[in-house]
Amino acid sequence: MHLHQVVKLKAFNKFENTSEALSAATLLIDSKPTKGLRKFLKAHCEGETLAVADTKLGNAIKEKLKIECVHNNAVMELMRGVRSQLTELISGLGGQDLAPMSLGLSHSLSRYKLKFSPDKVDTMIIQAIGLLDDLDKELNTYAMRVREWYGWHFPELAKIVQDNILYAKAVKLMGDRVNAVDLDFSEILPEEIETNLKEQAVISMGSEVGVLDLLNIKELCDQVLSLSEYRAQLYDYLKSRMNTIAPNLTALVGELVGARLIAHGGSLLNLAKQPGSTVQILGAEKALFRALKTKHPTPKYGLIYHASLIGQAAPKLKGKISRSLAAKTVLAIRYDALREGEEDNSMGLENRIKLENRLRNLEGRELGHSAGSAKGKPKIEVYDKDRKKGAGALISAAKTYNPSADVVLGKTTVVTTPKKREHEEPEVSQSDEAEEQTKATEKKKKQKKARVEDTDLQRDEDQSTEAEVPVTKEKKKKRKADVEDSLQNEDQKEGEERKKKKRKHAETELEEAETKSNKKDKKKKKRSEE
Repeated sequence: MHLHQVVKLKAFNKFENTSEALSAATLLIDSKPTKGLRKFLKAHCEGETLAVADTKLGNAIKEKLKIECVHNNAVMELMRGVRSQLTELISGLGGQDLAPMSLGLSHSLSRYKLKFSPDKVDTMIIQAIGLLDDLDKELNTYAMRVREWYGWHFPELAKIVQDNILYAKAVKLMGDRVNAVDLDFSEILPEEIETNLKEQAVISMGSEVGVLDLLNIKELCDQVLSLSEYRAQLYDYLKSRMNTIAPNLTALVGELVGARLIAHGGSLLNLAKQPGSTVQILGAEKALFRALKTKHPTPKYGLIYHASLIGQAAPKLKGKISRSLAAKTVLAIRYDALREGEEDNSMGLENRIKLENRLRNLEGRELGHSAGSAKGKPKIEVYDKDRKKGAGALISAAKTYNPSADVVLGKTTVVTTPKKREHEEPEVSQSDEAEEQTKATEKKKKQKKARVEDTDLQRDEDQSTEAEVPVTKEKKKKRKADVEDSLQNEDQKEGEERKKKKRKHAETELEEAETKSNKKDKKKKKRSEE
């Protein structure tokens, strides 16, 4: 059963040219009806229901033209049939004409979408950063070649002028080193370097160079200078493109690092899909997989390491700052990729201020730890807790030095004792005994003084109660003399007791020695008899 038996063509309107067809197709992709479509529907579809393949387009037609629209599976099946047998419905349209027409429209539509797509604007950034890196490599190789080539003629110039661009300018202006004395280098070099260059040019150790060689060296210098100028222009272009496409990312990490991240991710939209942990190590994939394979610690940063915030941080804090910077960078990338409206870098600047404050806090903590405290803040000892508020005097009395706490040890006598046996008791050294005796005597003296003072106090109290008579100086002297005599007598007694103890100790030692010698003699006799 053919389609023309079920469906009949009511009205048909063709496009005049490809540009009109392209504009209509782009609007239909966005679910918007064109002016020509509105006129056509008003003329032929008033008071009827319209079958539509796109629900959004049907809603737009219903709102603007007040025409009922239908969208279901039956409608989609009907649309498929109309597309497949369009040549039979429209008279004068052959299959050989329809295929090139649809192909041409699809090519122009894809070109239009690629040209005006906001997702593909970052391709310019990717190309610019790639070219900038290539230019840096070429400039470096060219400048080193100039130094090596001209170094045969004037080797001292390499140490005098460190910058490659200034070196190329000086070589181009000077040519042969003999001309350096008469030339003015004030536009290129500072005064100190200029005077040093002229002095070294007179006493240089370099070899002579021909005119043709100098021409080639100058041409190479021209190449270096032209490449450096083009690099500066390209860098300005990259800065302007980054500030328009990704202003917040540029505010956080800078133009070069932001452009390298976009180039590594493929596009700004692809980069926005990545998590913070991936952005942190983006560019260090080799190191990451090597660390995972060898079970070593993974890298803490990749391309983001060259950001100025991580460069400011101390080596210990670079890992922490890179992690927090990666988190904020991902937010900035997503905001730049999905924003609608004017360019605004306020979010990136706010996050940068937060990260700078965090870096200062971390540095403060590190300083606190190095000061010796556990919690990060240096401990301050309270030095005025015993002082009165107003005056400088102390509430509690100051501590005085106690000389009685010192112990003066006498010369210790070393006693060699024979090896101990199981049945013999350990002998005590004389030095230990002397120390114990001195401690015991000091304790006894203190107790005696306390007793004498107590007796004196009791006598004074008794005398004062019986008759209040003032004690004369002579009585006090007699009491002191009596106390001293009693102390001397006690000391003499203690000395006699010590002598007796020493004699007893010596006698016991002699007896033990005699018993030991007797035992040894008996053992010898037994052995001789055996």
